[in-house]
Formats: sequence, structure tokens, C-alpha cells
Amino acid sequence: MARGIVIGIDAGTSAIKIVIAEKRLPNELHILGTIQKASSGLRHGYVINSDAVTDAISKTIKEAEHISALAVKHAYLSIGGVKLEAAKSKGTIVVSRADNEVTEADIKRAITQAESNLAPIINRSIIHTIPLFYKVDGEMVLGQPAGMKGEKLEAEVLFVTSLNQHLSALVKSAEMADINVDDIYAAPVAAGYAVLDKHQKEVGVVLIDIGAETTSMAVFEEGSLLSLAVFPFGSANITNDIALGLKISLEEAEQLKFNYVSDNQKRKLTEIIEARLDDIFELVGNHLKKIGRNELLPAGVVLIGGGANLIEIENFAKNSLKLPVKIGSPVISLKTHDKQIQNPRWATALGLCVSGEKGPGLKPPSPSSILRWFKSFLP
Repeated sequence: MARGIVIGIDAGTSAIKIVIAEKRLPNELHILGTIQKASSGLRHGYVINSDAVTDAISKTIKEAEHISALAVKHAYLSIGGVKLEAAKSKGTIVVSRADNEVTEADIKRAITQAESNLAPIINRSIIHTIPLFYKVDGEMVLGQPAGMKGEKLEAEVLFVTSLNQHLSALVKSAEMADINVDDIYAAPVAAGYAVLDKHQKEVGVVLIDIGAETTSMAVFEEGSLLSLAVFPFGSANITNDIALGLKISLEEAEQLKFNYVSDNQKRKLTEIIEARLDDIFELVGNHLKKIGRNELLPAGVVLIGGGANLIEIENFAKNSLKLPVKIGSPVISLKTHDKQIQNPRWATALGLCVSGEKGPGLKPPSPSSILRWFKSFLP
């Protein structure tokens, strides 16, 4: 992998997606291979059968190696599911230097204190540590506080967490498929690297990923992740509703979900689809109200995931959330003949490749910390 090859594995409930890319220039990726195969062993985004997940990853890797003519041994891995959560905490420390100049060591201590003050998170691990803002002697700091002078430093920090059991099972499945996990990213964070630009993240935007069995949302503002939530509903629920409503097979329902045949059929399908989307966007809207961002995100809504391909979903989301809406597409330059990478269902796998060498404002786990701890339990 000396050529600057980066590989992203998005292990979703319905599909395993792998993107193999080569970084040659800043903000440019050469896509060397994309492969998607049916997933197994996951439910609502979390592992219920490690062996089945390992088998699904192994089969997808084998196909990826075939089409790219590369050995896939290292990869960035996304983690999602209904047990992915985020919580805020504050930490305040006394500046250590006699001249009251804030140092990097002080910043780290404030963040550590915020973690210590976090409400008890039983059976959970921190995936990302994201400083939201700092204060020096009660005054808000624009940017980093290092070099400023004051007696007290305060940090408000967002912590993204996942269940230990799910995290360790997912890492183990990848390891058993002969993959060394370079780092793990929460799926919404990874996807944001692929489809959100700097301006959107600065002014305020909500990224909504409608997957098979879950819908995740991530709110970005002032360049950082502000909030994250996952709901146990997705496009598979829409498929089930169509099958029951029209008395047809699940296979037929899946096809009709994206391809209407007649105007009469369209009316019936629209009623069924919109009923479920109404449930999903109501949950999103309620979360935005909870964090005080309802109808207050200038960059609006960016939709990704397989559900983002539903016909007229942009209009429905716009009417429901009262925000501008667009379908997510890559914001970086891609060199490829593979047009499917433009599809919003590939945002997370592509984002893993983009995020591999990035990460301002967040701290993904490293092999020397969380991953090393999990690997110690592998056979």
C-alpha cells in the first residue's frame, strides 16, 4: 500500500461496500475499485452474528481484490447502528504556567476533565472526541486557546460513543477476514467528509443517512459535529410497507420503491412511502428542536444512503423540515470511470477514504488505544 492507497469498508445491514482509492493530489482521489455485496449478520446496524459478518466481509474483499488487482489487508472501518450516541460535557482546569499562558498540555487536561465529568457511560467506548468551544476566564475563544493568557480554561466537548460489544464484534469480524483496521469512524462523521464542504459545515447543515434499517442524522456547525442521533427506521421499512399494502413480494416492492410503472401505481406508492418518511422526518425534526436548530440551518439538509434515491424525497423532506434539501454527492475531485460512486449510497465508504488522513477537530481511536485493546481479546 506504499502508493498512498486508502480503503474504506462500510459494513451496513443490507450491504458491505468497499472503496479502494489512491491519493495523488490534495482533495483528489483516484478510485481504483468499488464493490458491493449482500451483508449478513447485522441488524439495525449492530452485529448479531460475527461469523456471518466475517463471511460477508471476506466475500466482498475477495471481489474487491479481483477488480482492483490489489491485496486488501488494511482498511478504515465505519461503525453505525442504533447504539451510536453522542453526549456533551464540560471540563474546567486551572492554567498550569506561572505566567498564565495556556499550553497544549492545558487543553488536553481540560478535554480529559470533560471526559471525567461525562455522565457514566456503562459498556460504551468513545469513538470521537470533538472540542466544540473553549473559554478563557469565562470569555469565549475563537479558535484554539493555546498562547492566550488567563487563570482558568474551560472546554465543552462532544463525545461520540458506541457499545463495547458491537465495536469489538465489528473489529473482530474484520480481523477474522484478514483485515487490519487502521481506524474506526462513526458512519455519519465519515460520510460528512465525502459530501459536505467546509462552508456547509461552518454555517450549519444536517446530514441525513437513510439506510436499510436505520436513519442517522449528524448536525454540523462552525466546522464541527454538533449533534448525532440514530433512529431504528430505514428504507427496508418502506419496502415492507409496500409489500403489505400492495400484497406483493418483497423483491417486487423493492423494485417499485424506486421505479413507478404507472400514474395510478404512483399515487398508491406515494401514500405508502410518504407515511413512513413522515415518521422518519418527524424524528429528525424533533431532534433538531431538542438542540435548538429546527429550521435554523442555512445549508439545509443533505440526504444520503439508499433511501436518498427515493423519487421526490427532496420535496418531501423540504416540506417536512422547512429547510433547503439536496441529495448528497462527492465534494472532492474523483478520477474514475465508475459512475456508481456518485450515488449517495456510497457516501460513507467514500468518506472513509477521504477521512483517512484528515480529522481536524476530532480524535478517532488509534491502533495504539481502542483497537489495540480489542485486538488483545482476539484469538
